[in-house]
Amino acid sequence: MTADAALAPPATGALTIGPHTVWPPVVLAPMAGITNAPFRTLCREFSGGRGLFVSEMITTRALVERNEKTMHLIRFDATETPRSIQLYGVDPATVGKAVAMIVDEDLADHIDLNFGCPVPKVTRKGGGSALPFKRNLLRAILRAAVGNAGDLPVTIKMRKGIDDDHLTYLDAGRIAVEEGVTAMALHGRTAAQHYGGTADWDAIARLKEHVPDIPVLGNGDIWCAEDAVRMMRETGCDGVVVGRGCLGRPWLFGDLVAAFEPGADRAAAAPDFGQVAAVMRRHAELLGRWLGDEARGVIDFRKHVPWYTKGFSVGSELRRALATASSLAELDEHLGMLDHAQPWPVHADGPRGRTAPGKRVVLPDGWLDDPYDCAALSEDAETDTSGG
Repeated sequence: MTADAALAPPATGALTIGPHTVWPPVVLAPMAGITNAPFRTLCREFSGGRGLFVSEMITTRALVERNEKTMHLIRFDATETPRSIQLYGVDPATVGKAVAMIVDEDLADHIDLNFGCPVPKVTRKGGGSALPFKRNLLRAILRAAVGNAGDLPVTIKMRKGIDDDHLTYLDAGRIAVEEGVTAMALHGRTAAQHYGGTADWDAIARLKEHVPDIPVLGNGDIWCAEDAVRMMRETGCDGVVVGRGCLGRPWLFGDLVAAFEPGADRAAAAPDFGQVAAVMRRHAELLGRWLGDEARGVIDFRKHVPWYTKGFSVGSELRRALATASSLAELDEHLGMLDHAQPWPVHADGPRGRTAPGKRVVLPDGWLDDPYDCAALSEDAETDTSGG
């Protein structure tokens, strides 16, 4: 196969999630504190509105109790179609109430359930990537969600399992199909790996073979458009979920659109520093509007500075100044000092965000004693806050 043929878009149709047709078959992964409305707006602008862009994680208890922060997080821009929301919960009754609330109040058009989060504050309560080990609990949650969703499609995102000795993804995939889930995404890592090491794309292929009846999406180590094309070719998956690869790179979604369109112009895949600076400024401005306070928006933007500037020549003092700005005027001043003529740096694509391997997975007491009988969950298992 020639190099050009290897990078040609895979022969695949549009991704179908319930009544929604997604082309190209690309989904923005929910990321706490990242995939809020401003970031989704940027990604959609670069993609021309194509693809699927999921909200950051919303806790079902917080939603049912109408937590103020949570109600702000679920606001979608009028241009967002379909409106996609990710829920996290460990109690079937609460998950069912949250889904019913979304349907009754027309809060979203698609519901994704989080069974992939590896962070200790989630797994120690039996949630995220810990939950699929309890097969009956997983089934009960899926049944409650699908049963209350009406015409809204319900999908899931999960990991391979807790660790290599407690893999759950094939059982979870089978249970999800039996309970009426519309599609599923697999991050090719265990919870113990966290974000370290290399994603196991072979596991994505095995899951696709195991559950051929519904779309399977692959997630993990997609740093550029070529990675997305290669994942689909090598695994046979129906679409890709892009997470850390778009941190400081919202234009990646424009390149993904081009990569799936034969003969499309991919020149925008390598912006110069001036173009990057313009996106940085717009990102901070959008955050300020969304939060209702310019200073809060610029402060929230600070965490994005290392991702946007990765690979470019930026002095340590200027980089520090960008990451401590408190107003748009201050940010503008620092951005104006950058060498805007710098071309896109070679090898700028690659791991961003959390990359260190995880430690021991924190679980509720007795969680691994039996994969079917659920250990008693604490009263605070359903947290009352959402997002990062």
